Parts: sequence; C-alpha cells; structure tokens
Amino acid sequence: MKKGKPSWRKLAVSLVIVPVLGLAACSSTGGRAPEPESNAGGGAVATTDRIKIAVITHAPPGDTFWDIIRKGAEEAAAKDNVELQYLGDPDGGRQSQLIEQAIDQGVDGIAVTLAKPDAMAGALKRATDAGIAIVSLNAGEDRFKELGAFAHFGSDEQLAGEAAGEKLKEEGIKKPICVIQDQGHVGLEARCAGVKKVVPDTEVLYVQGTDMTQVESTTTAKLQADKQADAIIGLGAPITMTLLKAKATAKSEVEVASFDMNSQLVEEITNGNVLFTVDQQPWLQGYMAVDALWQNNRGGFTIGGGQATLTGPAVVDKAVAEKITSFAKEGVR
Repeated sequence: MKKGKPSWRKLAVSLVIVPVLGLAACSSTGGRAPEPESNAGGGAVATTDRIKIAVITHAPPGDTFWDIIRKGAEEAAAKDNVELQYLGDPDGGRQSQLIEQAIDQGVDGIAVTLAKPDAMAGALKRATDAGIAIVSLNAGEDRFKELGAFAHFGSDEQLAGEAAGEKLKEEGIKKPICVIQDQGHVGLEARCAGVKKVVPDTEVLYVQGTDMTQVESTTTAKLQADKQADAIIGLGAPITMTLLKAKATAKSEVEVASFDMNSQLVEEITNGNVLFTVDQQPWLQGYMAVDALWQNNRGGFTIGGGQATLTGPAVVDKAVAEKITSFAKEGVR
C-alpha cells in the first residue's frame, strides 16, 4: 500500500454513509449471541448462487463494539444471499486457527481483522493458495496487501490518533494519559502514537482489557498518583465507561475522551461527561467487507484501487452525539 496519510478530502468522501439494504460463533465473539439469518434489511435478496463467507475477528468477550460490526456483516449477508460464519478470538494464534478452520470448511471468502498480522500470515497464505478471496477490516490497513487481501475497510489509526490529539489540543489538554487495553495491538498502539504526535506529553498506560476490575483499579491508582494529568483517553467504549468509574473513585478532575462508540458512551457525551469520541463507523466495516467479497464473487470486482477504504476517523462531540442518538440505540453507531 502506498505510504503516507490520505487527504482529508479523500477521507471525507470515504465517510459517506452506505444506505442500509438489507453465524456460527465461538465463545470469544462479541457481547451478544449470533442472530439467525434473515432478510433484516427488508430489500430484495440477490438471485446469485449462495456463497459462504467467514468473518474472523479479534473480538474479546463482551466488547459491544463488535456487535456493531456483526450487525453490518449480517445485513450485507442477508441482502447478498450469503451464508455467514462470524468467528472471533483475541489471541492471534487462535484467530489463525479459525482461518484454518474456515479453509477446511470450503468457504468462498474470508474477511479478517489484522490486529496481530504476523500470527496469521501462514494461514492467510494457505487461504490464498486455495483460491479463497480475502479482505481485511478494522485493523491492518498497512499490511493487508502483503497478506493477500484485495481490499481493506477501516480507519487509519495513526490519523485517528492525530484527530483526537487535535481535538484535545483545542480543549487545552496538555498531559493526557492514553490507556491501551491490549499491548502489542498495532491499531491501539498507533492511536496513542497519533495522540502523542500532536500532544507530546501524552503518557501511555497499559491495562488488561479482559479484566475490567483490573482496568478500574490500575487507572484509579494512576489518577490518584499523577496530579499533572489533565485527561484520560479510552481506546474503546467499554474501557472508557470503566475510566469514568475510576475518575469518580479517584476523585479526579481529569477530562475523559474516547475512541469508538456505543449507546452508553453517546449518552455520556450528550450529558457532558465525555468530551468526544473518535468513531471508525464499525457497521460500515462489517457491511462493506461482506459486500465486497460478494461483489468479487459476482463479477471479479475489487474496491479501493489497492488503497484502504477509510471508514474513519469521524469525531463525535456533543453536537454530533445529539444527532445520532437514535442510530446508537439501534445498534448501528
């Protein structure tokens, strides 16, 4: 992929909302059980032959962010006459095993997140050798082509971090703490690096995102000890909700900002308890990944011209949050 930042004009074009047209999961998928396949979008189902697509993510248990990606994937599958498997595991090695499992089951396409790309290189090469079409989503915008994917759908995480940094700078923030819940996750590391590029005194704090009790206790202790910090940033909505608890327990006056979104976080932004979030529009990622694989099967079509198709960053502050509350409650924002 060509290196360098996309232009803001290109980014703006990529953020156009796609109209809604309307899984067999392991225990490590998102926060809800898979829904039976249905024509949820209400539109006509494609008359093309039925194909099988596996969406394989690094979703940790209980993270509602992935419910939104799944919802987009399900709506595209219903419209495209696709048999959808939705699988996930936060461990790179086990995610690779899920790719191998999908290959053995004879899927026609694989959509995969590349949070830990090196762990999945071997399995993805086997998929390519088997003639299975691959796209990536959410993570891996700088590695997708070398790993055999013909398209990528997601945010530029470095750019997203810089967007957050600019917004923090506008608010007068000088010493934020950026909380990373999964050390080594390339996307999360890039977000904090982007914030630090704009606000140089940004400090990174690592927590164990699969244990919210530990997240709260670690951040509480940090806020009690560091009186110079003036903001704390969560890199996911559930993490940010826990940071709000830590702030209260520590009796801290820091501002809170976030990445990603769910209905609870939108409410906190609307109420003024969170400054903003940087949204990557995950519904689009799930929808476009499945639809791109169907289009490729339908006519050999490819999307993006060899470049990542950006779904973010989109900064959601109080003014924006008030306009999208209904979409957040619906589970698509």
